[in-house]
Amino acid sequence: MENTTVSFYFNLTMFVNIGYYRYPAFIFCLLIFSFIVSANLVIILVIFRERTLHKPMYMFIACLSVNSLYGSTGFFPRFLIDLLSDTHMISRPACFTQIYVIYTYASHEFPILGIMAYDRYVAVCHPLHYHRKMTSQTVWKLAVFAWICPAFFISVCIYLSSWLPLCGNEIQKVFCAIWNITKLSCVSTVVNNIVGMLVTATALLPLFFVLYTYLRIVLVCWKSSAEFKGKVLQSCLPHVVSFVIYSIVSFSDIALSRYNIEEINPYVSVILSLEFAVIPPILNPLIYGLKLPEIRKHIFKTLLWD
Repeated sequence: MENTTVSFYFNLTMFVNIGYYRYPAFIFCLLIFSFIVSANLVIILVIFRERTLHKPMYMFIACLSVNSLYGSTGFFPRFLIDLLSDTHMISRPACFTQIYVIYTYASHEFPILGIMAYDRYVAVCHPLHYHRKMTSQTVWKLAVFAWICPAFFISVCIYLSSWLPLCGNEIQKVFCAIWNITKLSCVSTVVNNIVGMLVTATALLPLFFVLYTYLRIVLVCWKSSAEFKGKVLQSCLPHVVSFVIYSIVSFSDIALSRYNIEEINPYVSVILSLEFAVIPPILNPLIYGLKLPEIRKHIFKTLLWD
């Protein structure tokens, strides 16, 4: 067995030395963070202020925006500090805290999108039973389920990783990640790997549920009028776009974590590792705020103080 390294700090090694370009990069990332916070706060404010938007679909959109704020706040402040720093050391408690926030943000997204797919499925395939099935109580139960279950599974993974004796402290990421810490272990990580695979498989279950619900929606639309298809497309398209975008960026990060980073261009690997933490929080408020007329109308009303 290799000598165990007892270190209170981890070193994030994927930060590329870009010299004075780090200042424009810092400003650019700060603007992105400011936009994410502002855009998602506007979506949340509009939905909770307007009684006409107190419907399941809009409440789930608000959940997406809350999750975007949660994940971005857990990622960007530390990332912005690292951009201006010459060293990228992070304490062990701060590292595992960052893992919890980023991983729970990531694992919340799919269940929320899955619940939104169920909402659209009931609205399209069982419209007469919609108000009976999608009550306010049901909405809150589904929202709580989407938050608590992933948080529990992530907590188990973090607990197992936190007890591993490590033979190094270098994490090949710009943020802390469970898999990268597990690879530093001096002992067998079979249990961690099995639990990690089970958690990943569980996290992907909403993906198959979304595919199933949209297959049913397509079958219903196939036999319906052009007007009905247009209404369904208008209400479902933003969700489909969000789902596809998040699926792509999530699988990119999963694939990157299993690939040898040293064989990839460092700039490309940094961009790929940042996608899931940056792209959905930026695009979700744009997709729902601009595409759904009810939200768009109230956003303009709020911004123009009309």
